[in-house]
Amino acid sequence: MPRFLYSALFYCLLPVICLRLMWRAVRSPNYAKRWGERFGFVGHSDSDKEIIWLHAVSVGETLAAVTLVKALQEKYPAHRLMVTCMTPTGSERILAAFGGSVEHSYAPYDMPDAVARFLARVRPKLLIIMETELWPNTIAACTKRNIPVILVNGRLSDKSARAYQRINCLVRPMLNGLHTVAAKHKDDAQRFQSLGLSETAVMVTGNIKFDLNIDPALKAAVERLSKDWRGTTQRRVFLAASTHKGEDEIILAAFAKIKTQLDSVLLVLVPRHPERFNQVAELCHSAGFSLVRRSANTSVGTADILLGDSMGELMTFFGACDLAFVGGSLVPTGGHNMIEAAAWGTPVLTGPHLFNFSEVAQLLIEAGGMKVCQDFDDLADQCTLLLQDEPQRTEMGDAARRVAEANRGALDRLLAVITQII
Repeated sequence: MPRFLYSALFYCLLPVICLRLMWRAVRSPNYAKRWGERFGFVGHSDSDKEIIWLHAVSVGETLAAVTLVKALQEKYPAHRLMVTCMTPTGSERILAAFGGSVEHSYAPYDMPDAVARFLARVRPKLLIIMETELWPNTIAACTKRNIPVILVNGRLSDKSARAYQRINCLVRPMLNGLHTVAAKHKDDAQRFQSLGLSETAVMVTGNIKFDLNIDPALKAAVERLSKDWRGTTQRRVFLAASTHKGEDEIILAAFAKIKTQLDSVLLVLVPRHPERFNQVAELCHSAGFSLVRRSANTSVGTADILLGDSMGELMTFFGACDLAFVGGSLVPTGGHNMIEAAAWGTPVLTGPHLFNFSEVAQLLIEAGGMKVCQDFDDLADQCTLLLQDEPQRTEMGDAARRVAEANRGALDRLLAVITQII
């Protein structure tokens, strides 16, 4: 009965959901495209290979899935992967990362008919879900068809666990439909168990985001980019990555203060969402800074700010900068992935809102590889200090890299779980 009521509510809200897609399409036109896929109308695969379905809701989960997808392709060449997401930016990242080597579509909305239509066309043998994208009807439909469901890099914050507890009559059966939860941390595992997940269905594998592969081609790209950014004056480079609305103003205020003490410094500003690129460019101009856009594919020259309005280059940016601020943390979004910066040995700054990456943040803070800034004054002071103090930057960066290297191995543990199922 709870799932029936949930489904009825979903159908009732469908007009609102469609209107929201149309509203989002005003800023990001791709939201107006490929609606059929959201209702399960996906093409039949021409391949006779069995399908592994991997779902990564948006950009962050897609980036985390890259190493997993490539490992699955290598380990299971007799299978083909269907990689789904829910957002246009996630779709762009999937296409950029994998091209035609995987099947791809938007995931169906969690309505019984849409999910049934999708499963009938794709016929997956296994569903792998990244992080916390759990849908009752999708999991129930997979269970009915004997399709095992694995939650990978499973995370569950205290806030989310409390919210799920209020609808436990719906959540408990959903969790019981999961074959395995591969949790990032023991605290996540305990929260899943508190909601009714069987102890035998959960294991702590660690965070696969630590299992990054920095290949020689990427290192060469970093070297070229670093040379362009620094120019003949060898100026320092401060990266502000994955910033959100309300954060860019703080970053720009901090940068203005930094430039009163350090004139030779470049700010590389990368908003989280592409639909905000033009808005952030206007903010930079209004603040009196000269600006070059990455999409223009020209040299930075003497510009104050490089706007990172391209897709798929953030990993390279982390390697080419001297100091990185990771966004979503000066506003209550919960922070974004700071592991990529740590893997390059780049010292990390964040704001205080870190609940999405609390375990990783704690590891980096305790090791001395990351500092938390409370406001724009604190951010400006920390940046100025670190950009002037190369030994301290090196010490912080080395500490961050040690954390990244010490926590690798989750991917191998996860592949061992998948091997038992396939």
